[in-house]
Formats: sequence, structure tokens, C-alpha cells
Amino acid sequence: MRCKILLAVSYAGMVLVGTVHAQDVVHYVQPLAGTAPSTTRAALKHGAGTELNANTIPAVGLPFAMTQWTAETRQTENKCAPPYVYADTKLTGFRATHWLSGSCTQDYGSLTIMPITGKLKTIAAQYRATFSHKDEVTTPNYYRVHLPDYSLTTEITATRRSGMLQFTAQKADSLYLLITPNSDRGEGFVKVDAKKGLIWGYNPAHRIYQGWGNPAGFNGYFVIKTDRSFSTHGVYKGADVIHADSLHSAKDMGAYIGFKLNKGEQVRIAVGTSFSSLAGALRNLNAEMQGWDFNGLVAKNKAVWQKALSQVSIQTGNEQYKRIFYTSMYHSMQHPRLFNDVDGIYPQFAGNYQLQHLKGGEYYDDFSMWDIYRAQLPLFEILKPSLINSCVNSMILKGQQGGWLPIFPCWNSYTAAMIGDHVSAFIASAYTKGIRNYNVNEAYRLMRQNAFETPSTAVYKDGKGRRALTSYLQYGYIPMEDSVQDAFHKKEQVSRTLEYAYDDYAVAQVARGLNKTADYKTLTARSFNYRNVFDPAVNMVRGRHTDKSWYQPFKGNHKEPYITEGTPQQYTFYVPQDVQGLANLMGGNDKLEASLDKLFDGGEYWHGNEPGHQIPFMYNFTASPWKTQARVKQILEDEYSDGPGGLSGNDDAGQMSAWYVFGALGFYPLDPVCGQYLLSTPLFDSYRIGLTYGKNFSVITHRASAGALYIASVKYNHKPYSKNYITHSMITNGGLLEIWLTDKPGNWGTGAQQQQPASLSK
Repeated sequence: MRCKILLAVSYAGMVLVGTVHAQDVVHYVQPLAGTAPSTTRAALKHGAGTELNANTIPAVGLPFAMTQWTAETRQTENKCAPPYVYADTKLTGFRATHWLSGSCTQDYGSLTIMPITGKLKTIAAQYRATFSHKDEVTTPNYYRVHLPDYSLTTEITATRRSGMLQFTAQKADSLYLLITPNSDRGEGFVKVDAKKGLIWGYNPAHRIYQGWGNPAGFNGYFVIKTDRSFSTHGVYKGADVIHADSLHSAKDMGAYIGFKLNKGEQVRIAVGTSFSSLAGALRNLNAEMQGWDFNGLVAKNKAVWQKALSQVSIQTGNEQYKRIFYTSMYHSMQHPRLFNDVDGIYPQFAGNYQLQHLKGGEYYDDFSMWDIYRAQLPLFEILKPSLINSCVNSMILKGQQGGWLPIFPCWNSYTAAMIGDHVSAFIASAYTKGIRNYNVNEAYRLMRQNAFETPSTAVYKDGKGRRALTSYLQYGYIPMEDSVQDAFHKKEQVSRTLEYAYDDYAVAQVARGLNKTADYKTLTARSFNYRNVFDPAVNMVRGRHTDKSWYQPFKGNHKEPYITEGTPQQYTFYVPQDVQGLANLMGGNDKLEASLDKLFDGGEYWHGNEPGHQIPFMYNFTASPWKTQARVKQILEDEYSDGPGGLSGNDDAGQMSAWYVFGALGFYPLDPVCGQYLLSTPLFDSYRIGLTYGKNFSVITHRASAGALYIASVKYNHKPYSKNYITHSMITNGGLLEIWLTDKPGNWGTGAQQQQPASLSK
């Protein structure tokens, strides 16, 4: 293989330096994008039901925060039900949410605060309020809405673990704040301490997917303080108002506090959250909310977003491009979720309400790993390697505390959700890029365990270990006879085979770096297992039985039980570690190009789901890299917009948005572990990425005409550059990439094989 491990200097202790803030980029972010069903062409053709929804929310908070805040139009914490839906016209409060942005999962440990005036009402059907998008202001650091039913305006801003809400009365009246520890199960606790002026409570979290419904071993805790004394208080369950200080585990329960306000008067509350304890929530609150200067806090939080977003400074005369780009950056910064308190305390992974204390860094969870290892996490391997280092260390802690490296760690638990073993791929990606301020040997031990061992039956059913590994090792593929019953996604044998082959390749790169020669050879051999499910008779991947016969009938353009969320034609191209090998199976690079043309020209490319995200860049392995340039530009134009329906399919914790960021910048990590980024045409006239140690990576495009699309030549640091990819070290070392564009396709990037990206096969 031509791709060598990048032995870069460890990023430990580096300080990120943003670019000069020449413009206010925060105002380009449109948090409502993705809150309505997708209107893109591919989504309408290939999506169905929840797959049509990006499932984002207008989240207020800071990048990678513990808790986000949103207006609540849906009360449930049920699966695939985001708390905010654009089509709704009534809201039931303002939620401190742990919704996995852009997902089809479920909220947990959340809290809702609803302001009402007039008489006290405690049933949602009676107190829900009409609102209009015309009366909303949505930004990453600030939200405002007017509620005409109550002559009230609500404003929100939020830090990493805490939020501040400000309520302004438009007329003299009584103001009640309803405080609901959300639970579809009628669980939780709430208490009002009038003497201290505090309200606190919690909502137990439960597992999802594997072990569904069982306690997740932690709660969502909250503590609220007010900037003025309340004149009345109590608790309630449904319509029953109870003059008491606390309530435990009752259906539709909550607490209320009341004030008397004159016209124009305001009430402010500050809310601290924690996954560890009530004391932790209070410590978080006191650390992050000092004083009651709401406007000052809004400005401070905006400055944090300004620095984060302007780390990539773009130059273009197209204002819509700026809105879509910075909205995509915002969406890509929602997860992973910070899980530790300000003092380093966090709930043990897969534990039983035990607490742990960090020795350094931060602890993160809610990794939609099947999605985000492709582009979202690689984006921050460039922008924020310290975050990635903490994320890798978090994975090691999870593996140590739970006994096995998780597959899809969310809700601080094992889930066995989706397919593959991409936590291993993620760690390998960080390792090959020199991000290594953690126990590398321990990381490898856990990765190797997943790749070679299957746990006992009870442990396996609890979600630990690779699904169907025994079959995979026995046959070199997962046969149709193994329906993978102990998983949320059952069957999907071919997709699992393809993704395990990539994961094996990923672990092999770490084994090579650690001089684990035997493991490296074994895992590399397994990296070719994709060949075992490729049927040359149909030129696609296909289900296979234990006797090696092919599954009948074959329907290449239909969703089949052995494919994950797609078709055999779409999944055939998931061989990121060996695109050249796939081309060889098809009969050569020209046949690969023809297969790609067939997919796109037949309208079968589906951008709304992650397994195809690398496909447009695969033309760089053919004699027509100009087709990558054309396809990527078309996807950027067709599949993204700045309207509420402008995201194609679930955003999946920012992966869909991160694809846009890479695509607009003109390079993409088809194989994140290798550290190569395949080039396409940048959308912008120029841009600059602020890197560590004050370095910058800059790109300038020189267009023969306004609509020039195709790459004619490239220079890197003023020297001719003929490869159709760049490397991670080229970016992180800083420098200047210049790209000359023409109106017609040329022969740039079509030279000798060494000009094209790496593959296992030659």
C-alpha cells in the first residue's frame, strides 16, 4: 500500500489559533435549516418517513456542549421525535435538551420550562401557546420568541452546561414558570426550596437499542435559581395542584413558581445541568453563570461561536453560500456531547450510577459513530485535535469501564446500534494523524479485542463486541443464514462484511505502527473480505449463503435485507480502503468509471444516507477526475439550501453538514485513516483555515470565467502539484494551495498511478 502512516508530532497541549475575525460570521448561521422535511431531489426519491427529516433543532448553546436549549413543540422523549418541528404552530415551553442533533433517536434527561401568565394551568393542552416564525430570532448563542397568548417575550442564551432565560411581560399580570423533568415513564423528581430560592430535580435516563428501556446508570440533573424571589410555588401531577415542596415519580408531574410583574418587568432564571449529581449541576451553574447580565452573556457566547466558526474564513460574493457553509459548521459542532462537570466528575460508562473523575482532558459521549467517523470527526482532526484527543481517551475509558470498546456509544451506554466497528476506525484515524496523547497500547488492546474476540452470550446480548464476528471470521463474509438477531439492525450481512473489512484495515494501520507484525498481516488479509461478497456476474455486491451460492433474486436497485439503508448498487462502492481493488474486480478503472456513471446518470445516488458519501470522489481513481468536480458541485447545489428543508436526510450528528464543509472547501477524506483528502473544486474564491501554532492553510482559486468548474492545474506553495489529492500533513503544516479552473474538462490528475490516491491494491 502506498499510504504511509503519518508520524506527525503529537498535538498534546497545542492551542488553537483562529483566523483574524474580518467579518461577523455568526449571523450567517440559520438554525432553522433542517427543521422541516427535506425538499431535495434525492431525498424525495430515496427517502421515506423519518429519512426525509434532517431532524435538527434550533439549538442554543456552545460548541460540543453538555446541554442545548430549544423551543419545544413536541413534548415526548420518544424515538425519532425531535423536540422542535418547523411545521408546528404551538409550543409547550423551552427545553434543556440532550437530543442527538439530526438523528432518529430520542431525547433523554431533559427539562422543560414553560412561562404562562394569568391563571395557573398545568395541563399542556390548556397552556400550550401559539407562536409564529416571524416572531422568532434564532442564532447559535441566542433565541427569542414572542408569545401573544401570554403577552410575554422569552429569550435564551446558554453556556456549555448551563442556560439563562429572560422573560419580559408586555402587560401587568401574574407570571408562572412550569418546570417539568420530562419523562414518558412518569419518573423523576422535582423540589422547590423557597428559602434558598432554588428548584432542582432529575430525570432518569434509559438505554436505547441493545438493553432498550433498562436504566442507563445516570440521570439528567438540573438546578434553577431566579434573580428575584417568587411569591408562590408548588408541585403538580397533571391537573392536580399540590401545595407541597416536592414530588417524586408521577405522571405529568412538575413544579411551579409564581411572580407578580408590571408591564416591562423581567424575570431571569439560570439553569445548571449535570449527568452526575444535583451538587454537580449547582457547581456547573455557579461556575458558568456569574451574575445576571443577560445581554453580556449573549455577547460572550457569541464571541465563542465567532471564534469557532471563523476558524475557516471564506471569501465569496455569494451570500447564500456563506449561509449554508456556516450553518453546516454550526451543525457539525453540536456533537459529541460534553459529559463531565466543571470539576471533572462524570458518570461511569455503562455503570450503575457510579461516578468517575477525569485526570485530564474532558469526557465525551453521544457518538453517532456509524455516521461521523466519515467526515464530521475528521473535520475536527484538522480544526481541533485537542477535542479529538479527548474523544479518543473517552473511548478508552469506556472500554476499560465496560470491558469492551463500544460500537456506537450513546446515552453513555452500549447500544450495538447500526453496523461496523467504527470506533476502531476513528481511533485509527486519529492515530495515523499523530493525535496520540493517550494510552496508545491500551487503545490497541481494546481495538484488537473487538477485532478478534467474541464475548460470552450474556455480554454479547448486552451490546458488547462486534455483531456476527464468528460468522465473519469463519466464512470471510457474513452469510445469509446468520440473521444477526442480537442487534437493533438485523441481517444486513453484506453491508456488515464491507464495513468490517474497512475496520480491519483501520486496526491494521495501528498494528503496523506498533510493530504488531502478525496482527498487521492477519488484519490486512481480512481487509480484502469485500471481495467475497462481490459477484462479477452482476458487477455488484450481493448476499451470499454458507455454501457460497448467491442470494436470489438479485435486485440491484432495490432495498434488500442484506444491505443497510440502501441498495446493492449504492453499497457496492463502500470499499474506501481499496478503491483500486474494487476497480480491478469490475474489470479495470474504466469499468469503475462506467459503474459510477450508471449510478449517477440513473438517479440512484442517494446523498441523504452516509454509505454513499465517498462515492462522488471516487472518479479521482479513474481517468476522469473532472467528473468528481462536476458531481460534487451538483450535490452542493442540489442537496443543500438555507431553507428549513435544505438538508438531505438525517443530519446524523453533523455528518451531512460536515460533508458540505469538506465539499465546499474542495477536499474530502474518502479514507480517513489514510490521511489523504481527494480534491474537487472549491466553491469559494478563497479561504483560510486557522491551525495550531498560528499556522494557516489557504486556498485560492483562479477562474477563467465566473462559471469555470474544472481543475486545469494546481500549485502548492508556488510549486506545480499534479496529484489529485492532498495529505493531512500538507494541511496541518500550513501553506498555500492555488487552483486554476477552466470551463471545460482537461487532463489534470489523470497521469501515472502515483498521481492518484492510495489503495491496498495496485
